[in-house]
Amino acid sequence: MTPEPATYPGYRFPAEIISHAVWLHHVFSLSLRDVELILAERGIDVTHESIRQWCLRFGPHFARRMRRRRPKPGDTWHVDEVYLKINGMLHYLWRAVDQHGVVLDILVQSRRNATAAKRFFKRLLAGLKFKPSRIVTDGLRSYGVAQRELLPEVKHRTSRYLNNRAENSHQPTRRRERQMQRFKSPGQAQRFLSSHAMIYGHFRPRRHLMTAGQYRRARGKAFQVWREETCVQIAG
Repeated sequence: MTPEPATYPGYRFPAEIISHAVWLHHVFSLSLRDVELILAERGIDVTHESIRQWCLRFGPHFARRMRRRRPKPGDTWHVDEVYLKINGMLHYLWRAVDQHGVVLDILVQSRRNATAAKRFFKRLLAGLKFKPSRIVTDGLRSYGVAQRELLPEVKHRTSRYLNNRAENSHQPTRRRERQMQRFKSPGQAQRFLSSHAMIYGHFRPRRHLMTAGQYRRARGKAFQVWREETCVQIAG
């Protein structure tokens, strides 16, 4: 007997369709209108505005669930910041990844001074609930101030060459920034990129370190976790 499709209270479309739309928008560089077109080809008549509301409502929720299911991050933080131009003003996207390239957290701020660095470190400590054994950053002095005040016992390495993992993790953000024709506000950037980092990263294992069989198993596990956490029921 085929089970009834899972639904979200107050939404007329099944959970499988809503979660699939959110998945398409975050995992691939697709606009809301692109997702609308893909769904239309499948016979699903939904507007891009509805998809926008789905992503705003469920994207952060799915991202939190993905965060809870991920393995414990490594004990080395690679921290870096990159500028974002929002409404003609410079803002900075602070990002931390572990030694395996897994995104730990992101934070959009208007400054890149010591206060901003300390705010980001406090956010990391509160979210991860453990301290690293080592921090790797570029030469920005703000990191040193934050490390000495908040993590004085942690080793701190400063090298632009050792920090490639953090710098490379900015690339998906740059692609989405171009596709979305820049972010409209700091709040929008924070909401989208927080969800994007978790959902996108969930489906991007380090393939170059895996055999074909290992990658297929990791990919299958990623889909299984996604279905479980987004309450999608598979007909059987």
